[in-house]
Amino acid sequence: MLQALQEGKQWDIVIVGGGATGLGAAVDAASRGYTTLLVEQHDFGKGTSSRSTKLLHGGVRYLQQGNIKLVMEALRERGKLLKNAPHISSIQAFVLPVYSWWKKWYYAAGLKLYDLLSGKLSVGATEILSAKKTKQLLLSAEEKKLKGGIRYYDGQFDDARLCIDLAATAHKHGAVILNYMRAKGFEKEAGKITAVQLQDSLSNQIYTARCKVVINATGVFTDSVLQMDDHLQHQLVLPSQGVHIVIDKKFFPGTDALIIPHTDDGRVLFAVPWHDKVVVGTTDTPVDLILSEPEAFDEEIAFIIHHFNRYNRLQIQYEDVLSVFAGLRPLVHGKEGSSTATLSRDHTIVVSKSGLVSITGGKWTTYRRMAEDAVNNASFVGKLHKASCVTDTLAIGEWKLPVDRSHHWHVYGIHAAAIQQLMEEDISLQEKIHSQYPYTKGEVVWIIRNELAETIEDILARRIRLLFLDAKAAMEAAPVIAILLAAELKKEEGWMEVQLNSFLTLAQRYTAY
Repeated sequence: MLQALQEGKQWDIVIVGGGATGLGAAVDAASRGYTTLLVEQHDFGKGTSSRSTKLLHGGVRYLQQGNIKLVMEALRERGKLLKNAPHISSIQAFVLPVYSWWKKWYYAAGLKLYDLLSGKLSVGATEILSAKKTKQLLLSAEEKKLKGGIRYYDGQFDDARLCIDLAATAHKHGAVILNYMRAKGFEKEAGKITAVQLQDSLSNQIYTARCKVVINATGVFTDSVLQMDDHLQHQLVLPSQGVHIVIDKKFFPGTDALIIPHTDDGRVLFAVPWHDKVVVGTTDTPVDLILSEPEAFDEEIAFIIHHFNRYNRLQIQYEDVLSVFAGLRPLVHGKEGSSTATLSRDHTIVVSKSGLVSITGGKWTTYRRMAEDAVNNASFVGKLHKASCVTDTLAIGEWKLPVDRSHHWHVYGIHAAAIQQLMEEDISLQEKIHSQYPYTKGEVVWIIRNELAETIEDILARRIRLLFLDAKAAMEAAPVIAILLAAELKKEEGWMEVQLNSFLTLAQRYTAY
């Protein structure tokens, strides 16, 4: 792919940003037959796109806010993704416990409507539960004054793995997809962008990518790319931080997720089983500083622990938190004085005078629709040949049905067989990278060879989710990853030491204390 970049040809579309929307746009553009280049300054999904609540949902809170249009669109997109990527997405049951009779019927009516709005793409019928049934499903729920509950169904997925499969799918359809490639400027003729100046973050080599149109899909960094185009551009994005904690499932046994419909700051809080752990979150904190590695505030962690304990008999403390991760939402500026919790999750597209197409806002569930809108606009701006979007039913990644979920291998789709063959050919690769987790050296080697992983963080944070599941275990596994990476990428011992120190410093931020 670097070779393709050196050839100096003109691309139909250059996409800046390798998160959900950018990668979705690359799949959309390449599958329409447009010559497509995507560049990401860090790793795919490094930012917000790997730090979600791991839910494919219409948004119960948006229903409360009366945003029926967004809910319906998201529910349709949820159904499409469950069909297009069944190996990394699934249906998840949620239980909302209620402690007053009127709230039981209030929430039941809302969730019945939620189910109704999904139409033919419904994933399960909403049920009104007795207190006894609620206790059976939420084994650790607070029982005092419990009046019953409502059970409904939504989607769940692995966000970072979906990013990797989107990158692979875009490449399969002819796109050139490069991580660690930074867009550092634009070239223009008569005020219109004609090329993007790029710098390889690993080799420092400079490239020029000539193009007909550029899509800015950089999430919370949207404004910095807008200002790179025109320093007078106004602020479009208002970042908001969302924090999650991960705990052992012994504190929340069972397979159904918990939804707390109204926290003290008006948010919805979830406790969701995920990769044999439980993800609890999220918060909504306005931030001024946009960082590629945001850090959770102590009060955010305390907020999540407090609300979880309020609804759960099995209480957790700081020391029970296995991992903490923070992500920044690229919310679109609302009215003066409005809080980030009430800002719309609708996406926004802005076309600059230079022809730069910027897309921001939105949510993971609607990434495909956002990508379609972005490419439609880019096609018009770049005067590209007309071609219809085909991603409605386009398979993401490579998989076959039925999906076997009895082991973690299912996230690799049909490539699980290649990983297992690798381990049969070299039995040393059957060793686990950590005694308490199922991940093997064989899958790490396959990842390095096939998924553009360049660092320990790439592997332990996004290809394998260990950093997000258990930060301490990830630190303990890091030396094993460093040795495998150095051998595969032919790096010196000094490189290994730098990598290890960098990762251990990063991983420390994912601990709660």
